[in-house]
Amino acid sequence: MTKASAAPARKATIDPNEAAHFGALAADWWDPKGSSAMLHKLNPVRLGFIRRQIDLHFGADEQAMKPLLGKSALDVGCGAGLLCEPLARLGASVTGVDAAAENIAAAKSHAAQSGLAIDYRAGELAEQQLGSFDLVTSMEVIEHVTDPKAFVAELAARLKPDGLMILSTPNRTAASKLFLVEAAERLGQVPRGTHDWDKFLTPEELASMLADAGLEVIAIEGIAFSPLSGLHLSSNKALNYILAARYSGSV
Repeated sequence: MTKASAAPARKATIDPNEAAHFGALAADWWDPKGSSAMLHKLNPVRLGFIRRQIDLHFGADEQAMKPLLGKSALDVGCGAGLLCEPLARLGASVTGVDAAAENIAAAKSHAAQSGLAIDYRAGELAEQQLGSFDLVTSMEVIEHVTDPKAFVAELAARLKPDGLMILSTPNRTAASKLFLVEAAERLGQVPRGTHDWDKFLTPEELASMLADAGLEVIAIEGIAFSPLSGLHLSSNKALNYILAARYSGSV
């Protein structure tokens, strides 16, 4: 039985209000001092984890400039391409899917300016005519969908049997409510209305959804903040975490 046949009936997971919220930010997505400034700060931290997991999973040389050469990557909830472009520079053939057409327009424009060939698509992942990928990523997205379990199943259906999936999302803790929702939004670090704390997932909840989709978590780290180090990978998962998973073969 394949993952695609084992997956539940495909369903819509886009929240129109969320798509509108992020689509309204498209114009300055690539401005490191604009409304997506926090994502620009997060991106290098996430890329450090992603690169290490790529090297480990695919047996790549950690000194290689293009460890994803000859491999395909899918980034879901790609926004204007903050992760798609680095993945393309690492050698991958990249596809990016986002709920907001405005984001995809901004992503296409920036990729063209950067001389990068990336296949960008707007709309529901379930409606895209795509094959399977060596690498599937989705950064800070699952907390914005209407049905996280169905979303994970759809991501899994796009992953090759020997592929690698990497997800990041805020944790649902008292600390994340204080710092990521109340403080960050009130202080203007992220746009108002970006986060709904009740939709955050704990690592255990996300691992369970992955297991239901036939995937096992193989690595997980927190993304923490300190005045001296700024945002950094950490054993402390109270605010945010990033994980890698692979197909377990049990589905």
